[in-house]
Amino acid sequence: MSTRGGTLQARDNVQTGGARSAPARLPLVVHVLALGTFLMGTTEFVVAGLLPEIAGDLRVSIAQSGLMITVFAVGMIVGAPLMAMLTLRLPKRLTLMLALGVFAVGHMIVALSSNFTLVLAARFLTAIATGAFWAVANVAAARAAGPAASSRALGLVGAGAMLANVVGVPLGAFAGQLMSWRGPFWALAALATASIALIARTVPHDGESQETVSIRSELTALRSGRLWLVLAACASTTGGVLAAYSYIAPLLTDRSGIPSGIVPLVLAGFGLGALAGSLVGGRLGDRRPHTVTIVAAVGATLLLLAIALLAGSAPAVIVLVTLLGFFGLGANPVLMALAVRYAGQAPVLASALTVSAFNLGTAIGSWIAGLTLESTGVTGPTVVGTGIAALTLIPTTALALLQSRTAEIQKSHKD
Repeated sequence: MSTRGGTLQARDNVQTGGARSAPARLPLVVHVLALGTFLMGTTEFVVAGLLPEIAGDLRVSIAQSGLMITVFAVGMIVGAPLMAMLTLRLPKRLTLMLALGVFAVGHMIVALSSNFTLVLAARFLTAIATGAFWAVANVAAARAAGPAASSRALGLVGAGAMLANVVGVPLGAFAGQLMSWRGPFWALAALATASIALIARTVPHDGESQETVSIRSELTALRSGRLWLVLAACASTTGGVLAAYSYIAPLLTDRSGIPSGIVPLVLAGFGLGALAGSLVGGRLGDRRPHTVTIVAAVGATLLLLAIALLAGSAPAVIVLVTLLGFFGLGANPVLMALAVRYAGQAPVLASALTVSAFNLGTAIGSWIAGLTLESTGVTGPTVVGTGIAALTLIPTTALALLQSRTAEIQKSHKD
């Protein structure tokens, strides 16, 4: 056991290229971008806590209302790489501001509409803007922090989305229960509008760097086999966790016996776990990326299985859901940093592809979970999530073995 740990640590150290120390403080721009991803994370996950209210108001089933999550994920899949390419020559600051503007408009449409089809269309539009923001924000944060702290910077940017599960999603669920599910969408539109001014004042203009960027050079990222392994891990790890999380509210109330008023607190527990996991994973990932990704995959799979088996015990489920946030989403910043690293001179497309991969997993996982919810009951989505999460061990183990082989070759050349 200790030998295996030493091997993993050795190859992880080689992977980081000797970057053993990171700056004590990350640049201000990284924190500003984390505020933006807080809004993005809130809109993506808030629906999970509002499914019953949305279904009742729009006169659709809970499984149908879950399509708001699936459609959003599909929009992110398409929007992230597409918008990354279309805005490649635009200054990053302008791209971020435009994305926030479209984000605000999409939320206003959802808040005003009573037509479910129009709501889905607006969610798709919002997702495209979210994908553009997230892809550019990842690159901007990684470059600002430098190679030695890229995982930590991406961990903080990702922590903005995780914080959404601690603050944004529970507050949205409370507001939806007390007033209307439309209230959180109005609030997100207002906050996005205010954030445009903040981005304009704090994110530096980078017009000069755009002159050397080309779509052709970005597409070279697609030649990297290791990049595709990272993308597979992104899809399976998030798909497994969110297959279960997208329909966690019905499981908590119908199977675990938790009152609906307590559900937002459980969601907050998941968010706290995810926030802690993102920060810890980002910090450890700069030195031991492969150890982090493998341990996270194992932990998420076992936790999802435990939730399915112990769904009838409210105390156990509450603890397990919190731990699921920690292990299930903690490796995401590490995977993003690895993707950018393996892409070489194509960081923008690589970042966008990780966003697409995360949401491809979410779309497939939540879609299958919705089908099982209607056919097998409230534990069906968690069982689906367990199977999908287990698949993450294939690409993460392959990446670790490839890095181990690279380390051995480099060592033999030195000898």
